[in-house]
Order: sequence, then C-alpha cells, then structure tokens
Amino acid sequence: MALKQVKFLPGIDKQNTTVGATARWVDSDNVRFRYGLPEKVGGWSSLLTTTISGVARKLHAFVDLDGNRYIAIGTDKSLLLYFEGEIYDITPIRQSYGSSTIATTNGSATCTVTSSSPHGLAVGDIVQLDSVTLPSGTGYSNSDFEDKNFQVITVPSTTTFTITQSSNASATVSTGGSLIVKAFERVGPAEQSYGYGWGLETWGTGGFGSAASASNITLEPGLWSLDNFGEVLIATIANGKTFTWDAGAASPFTNRASTTTTNFSTSANPTSTRLTLISPTTRHLIHMGTETTIGNSSTRDNMFIRFSDAEDINSYGTSAINTAGSQRLQDGTKIIGALKAKETILIWTDNALYTMKFVGAPFTFGFEQVGTNCGLIGKNAAVEVDGVAYWMSPNGFFLFDGTVKTLPCTVEDHVFDNINRNKGQQVTAGLNNLFTEVVWYYPASSSEFNNKSVTYNFGETALTKAPIWYTGTEARTTWIDASVYPTPTATKFVSDGTGAFPAIVGQTGLGQTTLFEHEVGTDQSNADGSTTTVTSFINSFDFDIKPEGTDGEFFLSMRRFIPDFKTLNGNAKLTIAVKRFPAQSSSSTALSPFTITSSSLKFDTRARGRYANIKIENDASSESWRFGTINLDIRPDGRR
Repeated sequence: MALKQVKFLPGIDKQNTTVGATARWVDSDNVRFRYGLPEKVGGWSSLLTTTISGVARKLHAFVDLDGNRYIAIGTDKSLLLYFEGEIYDITPIRQSYGSSTIATTNGSATCTVTSSSPHGLAVGDIVQLDSVTLPSGTGYSNSDFEDKNFQVITVPSTTTFTITQSSNASATVSTGGSLIVKAFERVGPAEQSYGYGWGLETWGTGGFGSAASASNITLEPGLWSLDNFGEVLIATIANGKTFTWDAGAASPFTNRASTTTTNFSTSANPTSTRLTLISPTTRHLIHMGTETTIGNSSTRDNMFIRFSDAEDINSYGTSAINTAGSQRLQDGTKIIGALKAKETILIWTDNALYTMKFVGAPFTFGFEQVGTNCGLIGKNAAVEVDGVAYWMSPNGFFLFDGTVKTLPCTVEDHVFDNINRNKGQQVTAGLNNLFTEVVWYYPASSSEFNNKSVTYNFGETALTKAPIWYTGTEARTTWIDASVYPTPTATKFVSDGTGAFPAIVGQTGLGQTTLFEHEVGTDQSNADGSTTTVTSFINSFDFDIKPEGTDGEFFLSMRRFIPDFKTLNGNAKLTIAVKRFPAQSSSSTALSPFTITSSSLKFDTRARGRYANIKIENDASSESWRFGTINLDIRPDGRR
C-alpha cells in the first residue's frame, strides 16, 4: 500500500476527546507552534550565581539616564535590584527600635529579643540587627548578629520576639546587652489564603475584635506595583505604602527604598493602596483602591482612585492650578489590576473593565466602563501588546482591542476545571513577543504555587484564522518580555528550597526563587552552574484508517513510517501507540519508542489497532527539534 501522510493542525485541543480532536494535537509540554509546526521551546539560564529567598511576585526592568539597566524584583519578603550580574537589597525599613536587649538559653539556638517599645512584628517578619553588644557568656560573638537578617519565629508579647541562630548558645543569659532592631516593611504572605476568624488574619487588616468567617476574608499574597518616574523607581506594597529609589543618587546601592527619598518623597502619599502606576505621558502617580482620607488607612476604598499633580508624585491637594484629582469606580467590589495601553490606562475590577484617558482641564482624566462580567482573576494576569490587551478572568479569557471580546480557547475546560480558584492573585501573565505568545502561569487545584501554564499564540491565530493554544508544566511566578534586556526574564519558585539572598539566619519555609533569562540555549542552566535537561513532548489525536464509508470499522496495520523534521539537533523520540476502542488507554507498540537522528530515513514497525497516535519528545540535554509531518505505511487489516 502507498504511504499515507498524516497531517496535524497547529495548537492543542483538549475540548474534544482524543478521537474527536481530528487532525489536532491533544497534549504537550515545553512545546510551541511556529509557522504551523510544533517545536521545543528555547532553554533558560540563571542570571545569578545565587538564589533569592522567598517567592518573587513582580519584575520591572528600567534604564537610568546614563543607560544603566536594572531589574527591580519584588518578593513576598523584600525589594531587590538586579544590576550587572549582581543583586542588591533595597527593602524599606518600617521602624527601628534602639536600646533593645537579647537573652539566650543554654543548648538552644533560640534567642529572645526585647524591644524598647511595642514592635508590631508578626511571625515570619524579617528584622535586621545593628549596633550589637552581647551580654557576656552566651558563646556568641557580636558578629554573629551584627548587620544580619533574621526571621521572626514567635511573638510572645508586644515587646518580645524570638529568632533562631545558626548554632546553640553555650549558656543561659537573661536579658541584657544592647542592640538596634530594624524591622523591614511587611509585604504579605507567600500565597493567597483565607482567614478563619478573629486573631488569625494578617496584622492590620479587618476590624479589631470582629468575627470573620472563611468565606469573606481573603488574605492576598504579598504583591508589588513597580514603575518608573524617570530614573526613579516607584514601588508600592499591595495594600500598603509607596516608596521610591533613585538610580541617579550618589552610591545608590547603599540606599534603601524610602518614603523620604531626597527630591522624590512620597511621605504625603496615601498609606494604603492596592496598586499604583505612572501615567505614561502626563506623569501623574495614580493610586488605585486607596484612601479617601490620605494618611488614614481605615478610609481605604477598594474602588477609589486618586492621582497626583502632573510631574509631582507627592502632591495630591486639588486646586485650580494643578491637575491632582480623584474618581470612584462603580461596577465591582475592588480594583484588581491596571495596565498602560495605547493612549489609555486599562483598569480591571473583579467584574468590569474601565478605560482611563487624559482629557485635560478641568477633569484631567476621563473614565469609561467598556466591559462587564469580564473581571481580572489576579493583579498580574493581563498583558498588552500592539494596542490589544489579553487577560484571564475567573470564568474565561478575554481581549480588548477597543471592544471587549471573549477569547475562544481550545483548552479552556482543562484550565478552569483544574485551576486552584483560591489562588487567583498568584496567576501571572507574560508576553513573549518574538514568538507572539501570551502565557498565563497558574496553580493547579492540587498546588499551592504556580505549576502549570497555558499559552495563546496570537500570531499563529492570525495566520490560521483558528485559536492556537498550548499547555505546559514549567511554571513561573513572574515574567517580563525582552525590552530593556534582549531576552525575556522570569522567576521560578521552589517551595521546599532555601534562598541564599538576602541571607536570613534561621529562615524556615521561605522557599527559593531563581532569576532566569529565557530563550537561551536548549536546557536549564542553574545558579550553581549545573545543567538540567528541558524535556518536551507533544501527543497527537487518535487517527484511524478511513476507507470510504467505514470510519473506525477496520483495524489498521502499520509496517513502516518516514519521519520529517524541519530541524533536529541531537535526537528526538517518536512513539506509536494503538488502541481498539476510544475509551481504552493507548499502549505503545512493540518496537516503540524510535530514536530519530538527523540521518534517520525510515523505520520498520509492527503496529495493529483500530486507532493510533504519535508522540514526539526529547529527554536528554542539548536536544531541540521542530517537527514537520509523518508518512505511514498503513492499511486496513480486518474488522476483528
């Protein structure tokens, strides 16, 4: 019998059965489509020789006036800067407590610190100790504590807390000595969760003494808003304060982000804001979900917007001679996220989409609701490219190109039937414009952190006139596209790891983050210099022999096949699997898998069944491939 070419359309189809998804691919990992053909994605390489403590939630790349490039990294514990292959800690200090003392217990690494005034610390907070003079006999030296970061382990009282040293004390010493406690600003939890009544919610949220049920108290993860006012970094902790860091200052890396940065103070800014951004042309600092009375966090309205005077990020008083002002949105219960887009700012609530456009005096900005029942699932779950915004809502995917439109998705049930809906704020979207991809990273229902991805390829969709989607398991917590840096940058989080920077003595449960540049090589290059293989695969639909009028009636017999790869570096594996009935699981044929090399011409095989599928994969380092098609020697082989 003549060879028969089996053709596959681009994209993954998980809405149909493996038999019903005719001519489609049905599953994949670390695979993209380009010009209609599937290929393994590019590799990624660590930008640092160290890992980061905690989980990264926001990246922002920017350039100073001298052309120096930076990446600001906001984690659940700190604010960091990547610069020229090095990383710096610029986390703001919330408060310092002088004349504090310390106590130790013989044979224990637990140390109790007594502050000079109520400290307001909570378990998990990070503190730095300074000007340390220990009481005698502890077995420690001052340098074991001096200028080091510690995690708060317990909080016995309003003026005491415990930390853990790296070794045990040699004696029990009652409170003594002298030290300064510098408490870092609290960002928030590593993951989104729910509160279960009074006393268990994050410090400073909710009403004092009031009961609360799990159904109405959401503890959002520690999130950041990061933007630029010229070469000045604007950093806002979600539901907290706004800080600045000036790249143009003398010895900038010796400075921490602050509300009182020289020339760029934010001391007059709201003290509780969900998110901020700088308007792109008018340079207003815009606070969203913020205080109606500045300085009074109890007046925060999650739908209220306040913006500064143009070119003055610390001026919010409205008058006839400035452009500061405010506006409250109506549709929804809280503002979730915002993006700068073409000639407008897009603002999502949990239910609607608004546009915010500069209109000039006397209103400064005009607001228009352009969509409803299309809210954003998480603060970072939207991207914009070429005037089109794409986002994930709690109930589907959408785009806005002047009109809100539902985004047809061939893997929609796979995503929304398996997403952890209690972790929506952890969803992050990334743009990889070189490959015309929008990727959403999300936690599956069984995971506390992002461990899945779904990709929409808008370029391939435009070419084929059909929605092109694919799925994966290589998750990221942040992503920024190539712009300031020539390749995309992203972060990967491992919850059971221990980050090395900032060094935190006695840390527990923080996990570790690796900062990667993407589309580099074929594998994962780690911070410690080791290499991890990036495996990939793609699986086809179940195809059958179709003599006219006999769909699925005959068994097929396959004797040989000829593979066709557009590119192949190293080896790839091809597996042929067969089954008799749609409800059955496929089983690999006797000679599978077949190792494909650049010199492979044909393969003999023995395969018999009613349906067959193929799987392309790689499982070794330095391998990459781009599949074309396959020619099969197949023929009807009876009805039983």
